[in-house]
Amino acid sequence: MPELPVSALGLGMMRLPTRDSDPAHIDEAATERLFLAAIEQGVTYVDTAYPYHNGASEIVTGKLINKHGLRDKVQLATKCPVWLVREETDWEKLLSEQLAKLDTDHIDFYLLHALNAERWDTIQRLRGLEYLERAKAQGKIRHIGFSFHDSRDVFTRIIDGYNNWEFCQVQYNYLDTDFQAGLQGIRYAAERHIGVIVMEPLRGGALAKVPEAVERLFAATGQIRRPAEWALRFALDRPEVVTVLSGMGSAEQVIENTAVAGYAAAHNLSSQELAAYSGAAAYFHEKMPVPCTSCGYCMPCPNGVAIPDVFAIYNSAVAFDEREGNSKWYQKGYVSSGKGADSCIACGECMPKCPQHIDIINSLAEAHRALTH
Repeated sequence: MPELPVSALGLGMMRLPTRDSDPAHIDEAATERLFLAAIEQGVTYVDTAYPYHNGASEIVTGKLINKHGLRDKVQLATKCPVWLVREETDWEKLLSEQLAKLDTDHIDFYLLHALNAERWDTIQRLRGLEYLERAKAQGKIRHIGFSFHDSRDVFTRIIDGYNNWEFCQVQYNYLDTDFQAGLQGIRYAAERHIGVIVMEPLRGGALAKVPEAVERLFAATGQIRRPAEWALRFALDRPEVVTVLSGMGSAEQVIENTAVAGYAAAHNLSSQELAAYSGAAAYFHEKMPVPCTSCGYCMPCPNGVAIPDVFAIYNSAVAFDEREGNSKWYQKGYVSSGKGADSCIACGECMPKCPQHIDIINSLAEAHRALTH
């Protein structure tokens, strides 16, 4: 990771306040308040992406940065929607569109968004990295990285497949230490001098409000903290992590979270606190209906089903009693693209590959019923 003034807490522009139920209708006044609160509290890393808020996030982010003359004071990150790339000229087309929406002549941290095995193949086939290197030489982007959603084996393949990665962004929290890249992936990247940015430290906000049983586990340590602080401290405890992204929805959340980032540090958690995290994770995992570890051995599915992702969404919906949001995510992100459990034809190819001996076919059917009814 380049030696740049990147704050320990980054501002994610993915869950901004909205005027109504349409995510594109961002409440710009409320967003401005939280944005300025973040800057005042020392946040320098601002993260957005092409699809956030149905394309409106980049526009609002650029508007706020320029309105307050902050372009040289923040590290601006956005992401290339690899799934929209059909031919080599699309890389430049998309970057030009993003520069225009952000109203800037350069992007500090440019990520290839949500990489998986399929998108990594697209990047290689359509010479995406060669284009990004040209864009970097032209000053349009300054640092090349990627965000990730697939198995650890795929993460390793991507890390090893390009010598000039500067940073990567992975999901990590006290429930997801073995999910996707996981802690092993974080260490693998750091050993290769690739900076690590953590996303979803609060698991989409789910860890900001926990059941009484989990609160008691944390309280037994003698430390009185809000659930969100416990979650943030866990991610900030890793020495490999450069910054932790939080999609904060109000100025109050910004002030609370930046305060935590201000005094939390790596290797700062006691053995008693680490045991409390393990107990909390065990509590949630026990509530999850499918014992999937997201190892990815069942993949690729010959019919395109994103098996570990479907189980992860289903498990989250049950463990956190949050059906509506997970159902929407599942139907919009997976069913609509042919990667949902409804695409399973019960061929059985995945079954003997599963180390957990999960009845994958029936579990997929169960997950689909729960997430679509």
